[in-house]
Amino acid sequence: MSINHPNFGKIADNQVIIFDTTLRDGEQAPGFSMTADEKVRMATALATLGVDVMEAGFPAASPNDFESVRRIATSVIGPVIAALSRAAPSDIERSAEALKPARRRRIHTFIATSELHMAQKLRMSPEQVIETIKGSVTLARNFTDDVEWSAEDASRTDLDFLCRAVETAIRAGATTINLPDTVGYALPGDYANMFALVRARVPGADQVIFSAHCHNDLGLAVANSLAAVGAGARQIEGAINGIGERAGNTAIEEVAMAVRTRSDSLPYRINMDTRQILKASKLLSGITGFDVQPNKAIVGRNAFAHEAGIHQDGMLKNALTYEIMTPESVGWSKSSLVLGKHSGRAAFKDKLVSLGYAELSQAAIDEAFTRFKDLADRKKTIYDEDVEALVDETAAEAQGRIHLVDMVAHAHSDGKAEATVTLKVDGVDKTATGHGDGAVHAAFTAIRTVFPHEAALNLFSINAITEGADAQARTTVRLEEDGRIVDGQGSDTDTIVSASRAYVHALNKLIAKRERTIQLSPAFLTA
Repeated sequence: MSINHPNFGKIADNQVIIFDTTLRDGEQAPGFSMTADEKVRMATALATLGVDVMEAGFPAASPNDFESVRRIATSVIGPVIAALSRAAPSDIERSAEALKPARRRRIHTFIATSELHMAQKLRMSPEQVIETIKGSVTLARNFTDDVEWSAEDASRTDLDFLCRAVETAIRAGATTINLPDTVGYALPGDYANMFALVRARVPGADQVIFSAHCHNDLGLAVANSLAAVGAGARQIEGAINGIGERAGNTAIEEVAMAVRTRSDSLPYRINMDTRQILKASKLLSGITGFDVQPNKAIVGRNAFAHEAGIHQDGMLKNALTYEIMTPESVGWSKSSLVLGKHSGRAAFKDKLVSLGYAELSQAAIDEAFTRFKDLADRKKTIYDEDVEALVDETAAEAQGRIHLVDMVAHAHSDGKAEATVTLKVDGVDKTATGHGDGAVHAAFTAIRTVFPHEAALNLFSINAITEGADAQARTTVRLEEDGRIVDGQGSDTDTIVSASRAYVHALNKLIAKRERTIQLSPAFLTA
């Protein structure tokens, strides 16, 4: 099949035209309205992405929509600029006026063809609809050679009447015939069969482009669109991030990557620069204020993220084990091995190397990994700063004589608190209970009881390492004894544990500092 199109010239049989309706059908979704300036910004990004046709808006809908379409038609170069019109002459004339500045333009007009829509919405007979199709397409052709006609609710239209309506549109001069699954009702097999039968039965069908416009009410928009291409459609309509009425439209980025990734079964060519997909997706999210869900294909933040230990191990050995496309191919910088409770040693060790801890001993790695798994059970997201904190503390504790084994604290609103602390001192577990004005004070009292000393507490500071309610607290404790000053750090999702770790760290540093300068007394060494 080879078709000569007024805006594209000779179209190869394996070429699939991408018709983006982010700025029209996408913007109609509740809460997704854009200003004229925002539409122009988005249109520029879509042109950079390389969509073939850009439906800039519905000029008759409002002055803002008219102005948006006119500004896009004036400033955006590359795609064919389309405007939507109902079958009313005033709509078509309004679209023609808005599209005047465009170098390449298309008027897209539509009318419902299903019995339900004709009877209940339009209040028109089938004969009236046929006459309206003829008149609207003929009028549109007076303004441009590129006219697209859509049979609204085609997937629920009687096939014989649909063929008659399509034939009427072709005879009137339509160059693209769109058979939309307007309410997301179709199944892939049924949708493909509709295209195949219409193309086989309608005279002149081999000289126009057939288009698929699918909604996602059953989650089948992309599958239906690709099924239509298999049945001869050569244009797919959709929106970035799959936005649109109700459950949304076909997600253009998913179609593009399906064709690119599965060329063995989808031997088609699409003109889009897929490396621009993520940029366009993020711009749309920023403009509308609606982020895509984390597990959204292609553009979701988890699309190239791996947490399961088995997956991470495979990714480290060969990315093809768990990724069917490269993150760079759609605009991501790289895959992400997310550290969490499902992560294994391989991913944890890889993270340590990337953070500059390549020289850690296996024993140190094992100890840090044990603490990491404990932290991951308590904290939903593990950040690089969390890993750095626990590794640094693990290394510090390994060098010290004192280790925090356990800590239980009870606090009351009247200020009274009790803490029971177990420390391992020179390999021996020792436990004591302390009381104080608040849980931190009580914990420090218990530590002082287990390990008596004369050091004064000069500084106590707590900050959050990362964001979120489950962030680790990073505590700094400064101790001074006989002119010697040391700072200790500790971290934990529990503030009291964090403070206790910091106090123990400071004690270990104080011991080490004294041992470098004086011979410690037996009483201190065996305390």
